[in-house]
Amino acid sequence: MSVTSIEVALAPPYRVHVGAGALERAAELVRGFSRCAVLADERVAPLHAHRLGALESAPRLALPAGEPAKTLDVAGQALDFLAATGLDRDSVVLTLGGGTTSDLGGLVASLYMRGIAVIHAPTTLLAQVDAAVGGKTAVNLGAGKNLAGTFHQPRAVLCDTEVLGTLDEAELRCGLGEVVKAAVLGAPGLLEQVERDAGRLLAGDGEALAAAVAACVRHKASVVASDERESGPRRSLNLGHTFAHAIERTAGYGTIPHGVAVAAGIALALEASRRLDLLEDADLPARVDGVLASLGLPDGVDELRRTSGQALPAADLVDAMHLDKKASRGAVALVLPRAVGRLELGVRAPERLLDWLMADRRRTAK
Repeated sequence: MSVTSIEVALAPPYRVHVGAGALERAAELVRGFSRCAVLADERVAPLHAHRLGALESAPRLALPAGEPAKTLDVAGQALDFLAATGLDRDSVVLTLGGGTTSDLGGLVASLYMRGIAVIHAPTTLLAQVDAAVGGKTAVNLGAGKNLAGTFHQPRAVLCDTEVLGTLDEAELRCGLGEVVKAAVLGAPGLLEQVERDAGRLLAGDGEALAAAVAACVRHKASVVASDERESGPRRSLNLGHTFAHAIERTAGYGTIPHGVAVAAGIALALEASRRLDLLEDADLPARVDGVLASLGLPDGVDELRRTSGQALPAADLVDAMHLDKKASRGAVALVLPRAVGRLELGVRAPERLLDWLMADRRRTAK
């Protein structure tokens, strides 16, 4: 399987390399920098550091796995590591891990000496299709998810689809939540591919996964190139995320995987669009529900309550939505689909609608 290179047309531009064996390009990509240090998920390094070739022996800091990495304390430890390693302004940081690793590593690179280069080597499907592309970096605060961050574009991204072979079905399902998002946003042919290949994607089929990753990256690259700082069209990439971040915060970060929460958030966004008379494709909610079911993903917050065992009180979820960084003047702003590829941005959600969407109907259902 060949490696496909997709350009993100910013200034300067960079390329996302997608396919089996992409990590073999890492040593070549860092050759022009004075030094390289690796920030790696502590679970990932033993599995995949050998794929970095000569960089396997580069100075490396092990980061906590998952959401515990995304704190100001861990960011401080990583900054101290870069300084102790002797990195200068001509050096580069390589991140090796999932989305939390690229989020944390990108933030650290943006802060060290007021900004040095970073290359991402995402090792989860979630990170390959979304988190590692586009230059968003962040850590969580007690008040909410991703509230402390920067925009810092990488010099390159290496989406080696061979590493996805070590993921279990739960990890793949988490990434597929973001794949469904890209499909609803209009990545060409992606919704049809997911409908056709759901079983292959869940089974970790390399060809199907590589096609999905490439489709997601191409779509996100085009959106980011048109709106790097999220002042316009890039806001569409937040589809489902205001709901998802509220779910994650209420459950406790790391309790419900991000992509699973996003899946529920997409279904909620479609229902909100229908209730606000914005939906133009009346068949889209049922179509998306069918895709989510085929992937074992929740089609709303009640299904998530059942599958996760979390109470997710409606009042807590609504309160958490008001803490979302996209809220404005006390109002919750949503991205709502009209049809595949047609989104309404910045929709102010009435409180009664949020209360209705988040209500627990399990006890009243017959």
